Amino acid sequence: MPGTTPTPTPTTSAACSLRARQDWALAQLREWYLFPETLPATLDPTPYTSVDSYIDALTATARSQRKDRFFTYVTSIAEENAYYDAGATAGFGTRFALDSTGRRLLITESFEGAPALAAGIDRGTEILQIGTSTASLRAVSAIVDAEGTSGLNNALGPDTPGTARVFQFRTIDGTTRTATVTKTDYALLPVSTRYGAKVLTDGARKVGYINLRTFISSAETPLRNAFADFRAQGITEFIIDFRYNGGGLISIADLMGDLLGRDKSAGQVYSYTSFRPEKAAENETRFFQPQPQSVAPVRIAFIGTGNTASASELVINAFVPYLGSNMALVGTNTYGKPVGQIALDRAACDDRLRVVALAVQNSARSAAYYDGLAATVPNTCQAGDDISYPLGDAREQSVARALDFLAGRSCSRISGSAGTSAQNARGRFDERTLLQPARPSTAQREVPGLF
Repeated sequence: MPGTTPTPTPTTSAACSLRARQDWALAQLREWYLFPETLPATLDPTPYTSVDSYIDALTATARSQRKDRFFTYVTSIAEENAYYDAGATAGFGTRFALDSTGRRLLITESFEGAPALAAGIDRGTEILQIGTSTASLRAVSAIVDAEGTSGLNNALGPDTPGTARVFQFRTIDGTTRTATVTKTDYALLPVSTRYGAKVLTDGARKVGYINLRTFISSAETPLRNAFADFRAQGITEFIIDFRYNGGGLISIADLMGDLLGRDKSAGQVYSYTSFRPEKAAENETRFFQPQPQSVAPVRIAFIGTGNTASASELVINAFVPYLGSNMALVGTNTYGKPVGQIALDRAACDDRLRVVALAVQNSARSAAYYDGLAATVPNTCQAGDDISYPLGDAREQSVARALDFLAGRSCSRISGSAGTSAQNARGRFDERTLLQPARPSTAQREVPGLF
């Protein structure tokens, strides 16, 4: 996500009134929005009680065309900077998901240094009951039956440090426990210290595995370190696991491309970034910039799901013209977001407007994946997200199918890929849906399911 920062507005109560902030948001959309023809000629902000609700109304036509699925929104400058710089956020530090019935709450991943993992809640755990005390514990199924999934969001409480909840949970080994977990500030690691980067063996072959959780600045060092190790070992086959990665900084997506581009020259195009015609001066052609740690892949298997979006899809799409049939999408169809946002700041109000202003294309000028990448990537292998095994485990279904592709073993294509939206595909092919509040925080947008 590139940023464009106008001159700050002087701090006055009038400057930060609801109407002033709404008017400012409209002015920015009129100037920068990638789909200006979809904006209403006039829209009175008076009936709308927040900036976001007004933005949602302004972008309704683009949303109906599936071009902007709530990608344009206002957030906090301070909150976003803290997250993108270092992964700073507050919460339990775990991803929640609902099973196919919508009545069971499961953990798909927990983060190092956060309270959930410290309490023994990790991938494969089922949350059975939630309460503010042991006396107020309520079964997850009862909460859903009475209040729907919004009831679960309410039961988990606000994402503020000090918020405590009692969980009764069953771990992957079948042990049932009860623990109080208190939300705290922590730094989300973009590459897990447990399984984020490793070398898998498949017979006599070595395969480099990377699981990137989110594209934030603090990913640079662990990514460079991981690829330096792969390069030293002469590894040329890779599994890049983006299964929960909702996107983030384009600069880190560019770095990922460079680290996978040892055999690329500085004259080869990685991606094109295009703004609307009257903003064409902002257009950019990004060439590969091989790094000292870069590798030269012969084959890559990218793991994706309906939660794989934006910068993750940019990386995958960028390699289609270069690897062709030597790459695959493994898992399920991706989300479908070939557009990006810029940051427009109103510093006096701590408002950052993330407005869809650019489209990204690969070197073949292809970006036709609003319905996900399954119809674009030459090979696909359908696989589930098997939470009975750790991420990066060769026995886990998506990793196993990725190894099959790399070894030339057969796999089943992701069905319904042509013209099927990732959101529909998620309902058909994934057993779980990551829990998401109606108005996610910056961290929750980029790390789906995070609480």
